[in-house]
Amino acid sequence: MIQYSLKCNQDHAFESWFKSADAFEKLQAAGMITCSLCGSTQVEKAIMAPRVSTSKKKTPSLKSDSSAAEQALKELRKHVEKNSHYVGRDFVKEARDMHEGNTPERSIYGEANPMEAKKLIDDGIPVAPLPFAPKRRSN
Repeated sequence: MIQYSLKCNQDHAFESWFKSADAFEKLQAAGMITCSLCGSTQVEKAIMAPRVSTSKKKTPSLKSDSSAAEQALKELRKHVEKNSHYVGRDFVKEARDMHEGNTPERSIYGEANPMEAKKLIDDGIPVAPLPFAPKRRSN
């Protein structure tokens, strides 16, 4: 396995693992490598610094400057938390009640297990998973 730092034609930087250098070349030639941020297929290897192992083990540290994807997730979380009501574990009941007209429609987010979420979708109730775990707080 080999990890490459990649960059798309929109200047987005991201990383990905490949079985081999040859596998990367074949996937790139087939247009099957896409930018994780914008979906562009015009992706090239970026300049990479070699990873050198030292005898001392270092504790991992948090980066002070987050990637564009991490920043986008933070902004999404902020938007959802500011513009939606957290209903916690009552999410399934609240979503169903809104769909059936028992409660007024509003933006909500909360928690549901995969089976409950699938049942909502099967019943025609539009729901979507969030790419982050909600901060648990009282309803």
